[in-house]
Amino acid sequence: MSTDTSTRIKSRQVELKSRPDGVPIKANFQMGEVRLTPIVDGEILVQNEWMSVDPYMRGRMNDSASYVKPFQIGKPLEGGCVGKVIESLNADFGVGDYVLGSLGWREKWKSTGEGVSIVDPKLATLQTYLSTLGMTGMTAWAGLTRVAKVKPGSTVFVSAASGAVGSIVCQIAKALDCRVIGSAGKAKKIAWLREKAQVDEVFNYNETDDLTAELGSLAPDGIDVYFDNVGGEHLEAALDHMNNHGVIVSCGMISTYNATEPVPAPRNLFKIIGKRIRLEGMLVFDFLDQRDTFLKDMSGWIQSGAIVWEETITEGLENAPAAFIGLFTGDNMGKSLVRLG
Repeated sequence: MSTDTSTRIKSRQVELKSRPDGVPIKANFQMGEVRLTPIVDGEILVQNEWMSVDPYMRGRMNDSASYVKPFQIGKPLEGGCVGKVIESLNADFGVGDYVLGSLGWREKWKSTGEGVSIVDPKLATLQTYLSTLGMTGMTAWAGLTRVAKVKPGSTVFVSAASGAVGSIVCQIAKALDCRVIGSAGKAKKIAWLREKAQVDEVFNYNETDDLTAELGSLAPDGIDVYFDNVGGEHLEAALDHMNNHGVIVSCGMISTYNATEPVPAPRNLFKIIGKRIRLEGMLVFDFLDQRDTFLKDMSGWIQSGAIVWEETITEGLENAPAAFIGLFTGDNMGKSLVRLG
């Protein structure tokens, strides 16, 4: 391995400076710089152009066991990214290829190609591979069609319905001839859900004193599928109105991610028994072997106009922490992305 620092390539990166206590703040992050050693046979060097910020990353900032290892203090964070191959000693990747990887939050990265896939910028914009045609879209597709096994005519309730995953869930459900109810927390998001996503019923959870009553008025015949991105009081309200043998897809619980004390709701889990409800947690990684089917379905819906989406784009790697923090204050519309360079 070369020890000549003059041959190494500089790369800025966002590092975890300290673990958040509650909602993350800018002081929990720091900018760092490393010098990458030259690639060796079988490796590629990638320059990131886009990266994703996602709520699940908050869990990795805690020093606790989970389905993925926690971020380490003083080390760069990770996440979905799309970049261009700028050097290659790997026959499967050529200079100029665009690739999808998981080493976001940095300008450049090296890889042997494991877990890296080539994407075609002619088929879709690069950032789409981090949203509708990426893990976000696949999470919505897998949760609704594989976990819930939703059927035409079902009533589907989606919390955080204007978010990256929720907005796609709503539209897939509509494409599958379901009646869709969505919740969001800002007027502009409610308007988008009504006008663009064509959701049947929407409500602003910040403007209701009783989620259970509000949901009951919109779902007089009950709910067959609840796609849960929020947890807490939303889950409690959904349980009250689930039909017998209904399905709850537990995708995320953003209401609990920054909690410093135990969250009391839901207080009615006993209803799972009498209503014979199936509540199932999901991770998109369990469905990666079905990616080709997902891409076929999603491409068809996009081409037909059944799926539309919004993006919130933040410019510059140094602003990635602010984009991430904005996820917990409702600043983003649809998928939150950072453009590097």
